[in-house]
Amino acid sequence: MSGANLAGAASRASASPPVPSPLWEPPPLSVYVHFPWCVSKCPYCDFNSHVLREALPGERYLDALHADLTAQAPAFAGRPVISVFFGGGTPSLFPPDLIARVLDDLRRHLPFTADAEVTLEANPATVERGRFAGYRDAGVNRVSLGAQSFDATALAALGRIHVPADVARAAEELHAAALPNFNLDLMYGLPAQSIAGALADVTAALALAPAHLSHYQLTLEPGTRFAAQPPPLPDEEACWQMQVECQGLLAAHGFAHYEVSAYASAGRQCRHNLNYWRFGDYIGLGAGAHGKLTQQLSRILRSTHLREPRRYLASAADGPQWRPLPPQDLPFEFMLNALRLNAGFTAELFQSRTGHPFAAVRPVLDRLSSQGLIDHSGESWQATPLGQRFLNDVVGAFLPRQESADSASS
Repeated sequence: MSGANLAGAASRASASPPVPSPLWEPPPLSVYVHFPWCVSKCPYCDFNSHVLREALPGERYLDALHADLTAQAPAFAGRPVISVFFGGGTPSLFPPDLIARVLDDLRRHLPFTADAEVTLEANPATVERGRFAGYRDAGVNRVSLGAQSFDATALAALGRIHVPADVARAAEELHAAALPNFNLDLMYGLPAQSIAGALADVTAALALAPAHLSHYQLTLEPGTRFAAQPPPLPDEEACWQMQVECQGLLAAHGFAHYEVSAYASAGRQCRHNLNYWRFGDYIGLGAGAHGKLTQQLSRILRSTHLREPRRYLASAADGPQWRPLPPQDLPFEFMLNALRLNAGFTAELFQSRTGHPFAAVRPVLDRLSSQGLIDHSGESWQATPLGQRFLNDVVGAFLPRQESADSASS
């Protein structure tokens, strides 16, 4: 597709975004880099990941990422990068020297803030001894380990290729490499899991002294093997009790619950994800990666890449496809992210990130507040504990059709 300018074609997708106005002060900027290969595909995973069946195309993929970045960089020129996230797939299949090349390439195109957060996702079974020191030297200063559970039977049921000892070894390596700012991914509501089992997983995770925990419920996503052949899972009430009791255990150990499934020790919130949840901008690089560009108030574009790695390798130089978000969708898009945060959002943030007046959503917020789903304390609006439990319904209240119905009945 040719690179038509979207400034005069709001209804059409384009291969190249418009150049933003120099007078526009955009939100913070992050970069997401997707590595789509894994050693095996977990039965619950609906991410864009592909089993590696031949030699890792490391050099070819980095060439494609370079071409992709070169195509997108002009739209973000001069904007400082506050965070980079290497996700997957399994980025730790790529050695430190290749990760260093990507970071060097990013710095040649865009300035980095002095304290930019650089996160690498890693599978505990695919990191060779000593490699974390290499990632640190490459510029990585935060790591996210996919632990999922510390129960060997549960890991086997989840199709994971690591065992609990691999996570302990990886955590030891991270501390030895002076990378204490690491996250552990944990799941609960696992096949045949009890509340005691969920608490045991959190206890085992805390013993490794992470800075951050992502603790989320296993869900059966469409298109996955688990969706086609569901395992025996705890019921919703048991899962809710797991969440509540694990939250209490984490709080007792100094981990603040700051987002639906995120817990951090003091000062260790994930800045990259916070930028997503505060409706910031981000460049998406790699197969299947998504991006967001705020051009001006009420003028926001999304980018998407081809998901299949071979097709991406063949087309990366063309950049992603861009489409403008309809202005009427922006309140919903904002709430979909901001209401995940325990601290919620302010009217000022809503207006600066969407270009909409706060009055456009105030009636819906007031209605949700009267139902005990939203709390307004001080300058912030946030979901109550009840609202967090039914967050999909709360966010759904901001869909354009819902707002239209509210207007018609008022």
